[in-house]
Amino acid sequence: MLAQLAGFEAPASSWESSLLAVRVANYKPEWLDNLCLRGEMAWGRLTPPVTRPAVSSSVRPANMDEIWTVETVGVVPASKPLTPTSLVPISFCRRQDLEWMLEIARPEKPLKSSVMRMPLSGVAQDIYECLTARGACFFSELKTRTSHLATEVEQALWELVAAGLATADGFDPLRALLDPRRRRAEGKDRARRPRHSAGRWSLLENHEKDSYDDESVPQHPHERWATQLARRYGVVFRDVLKRETLPVTWRELLIQYRKMEWKGEMRGGRFVNGYTGEQFALPEAVEALRAVRRDVQAGSQEVRLSHADPLNLIGIILPGERISPHISKPIIIRNGMPVAEPISIANMG
Repeated sequence: MLAQLAGFEAPASSWESSLLAVRVANYKPEWLDNLCLRGEMAWGRLTPPVTRPAVSSSVRPANMDEIWTVETVGVVPASKPLTPTSLVPISFCRRQDLEWMLEIARPEKPLKSSVMRMPLSGVAQDIYECLTARGACFFSELKTRTSHLATEVEQALWELVAAGLATADGFDPLRALLDPRRRRAEGKDRARRPRHSAGRWSLLENHEKDSYDDESVPQHPHERWATQLARRYGVVFRDVLKRETLPVTWRELLIQYRKMEWKGEMRGGRFVNGYTGEQFALPEAVEALRAVRRDVQAGSQEVRLSHADPLNLIGIILPGERISPHISKPIIIRNGMPVAEPISIANMG
């Protein structure tokens, strides 16, 4: 299931509390830990924060996670360090896919050349330099080698995660950063979940060369991304991709889908009414659509979705106002239409 969601960025706090909990029956956190610790899955922020025009102090940005600014005198980062929150967008992917996903998520320039322009605190810069020089380190090693307090190292790691620079062997280290009570060593489950879990922290960019593909002729990254989107949605066209964050245009994807159609891997046609432009679908998705058309009861079953799920397409494909990915109330779909009354983006202000 995580492989199907690979490359999709959702708020860090939403992955386990709502997205995975809704998609996976009887979800257990240790399942995710095992996948990461065994090297099957990797996590991190693929698309780093972007610069923003300077705004008045009385104006709040629409997305509070984007804490970069651009001064009116020129395009320079703000001096204020990153202030990450639980809304920091992160993604999962197979470890062997991380190289090409980073390649298309960060096409402008190598990550190392832009690190110095990031508004990181002094402690975060120390941690970054330590991870660069020493490689993957346990939390205790970072604390010892940088001579900073545990709380300072925690905040610095948070900054590096929010900047798309750091990741960890498992997912539990991020849980520790997300949970203030756990960081303060409070709560009745203190003994069961220690403040700092096992596993090492490392730079996300260091995994770019961890490729285990045995393909004799490697695929172009855009072809890989086109295939990933087809597996995620079944039917793909321009409007479906509005919630995706990786900077690949529909024009670039269209080239790949036409090639895949010629090879018989995709089918072109008109699968969703009311939308212009070319549409493509996996052969198994076409068969599933035909089955629903033949059986009028097939679509009557209720489907529960998380607000952060990529299939939260209300206001994009489905009727209604767009729904914020930061609410907790689940979305219920019946006969292809939303039947719940979740909070829309327009009603959150």
